[in-house]
Amino acid sequence: MKRSRTAALLLMGTAPLLLTACDRNEAREGLYTSVEACVAQTNDSSTCNQAFAKAEQEAVATAPRFANREECEASYGKEKCAERSDGNNHSFFGPLMTGFFLSQMMRNGVAANGFNSAPAFRDSNGGWQRPAAGGASGGVYRGGTAGTGMVPINATPNRAVTTSRSGFGRSSGSRGFGS
Repeated sequence: MKRSRTAALLLMGTAPLLLTACDRNEAREGLYTSVEACVAQTNDSSTCNQAFAKAEQEAVATAPRFANREECEASYGKEKCAERSDGNNHSFFGPLMTGFFLSQMMRNGVAANGFNSAPAFRDSNGGWQRPAAGGASGGVYRGGTAGTGMVPINATPNRAVTTSRSGFGRSSGSRGFGS
């Protein structure tokens, strides 16, 4: 009986620490069409400028590639594609970056461990997409395979940052964060 009482007291003593630790982290993410829109929502011009620059750099390497302008415009819209080069004297057509996705891990309301960003492209149907995790989309696409390597973004551009919190039960979900 003495051992079980000691074990119970030990578990009861650590439970508040475990619950508190689970409740202090959150992830914020948003889709922005400009640095200005990002700054207006996050009040963090440094992070917004860095995220835009990083996404712009990644767009060159990860955007879908098409053999001609017509194929690109069929997927991304009229005058939304540009001719590019891969640096090895190979040219292709790709969509213009029309936004960027910013994801940031927050700890106690303060940014922790930097941020992730990705280029965002608006397709001819009005939907948003970004390159799939894992890098470059590869060679020149032909026919109906232009979407390979792209994933849809289910976010409304330039809105308040979406927040997802960790924790248990109603207490973590009822704090009024997010949207």
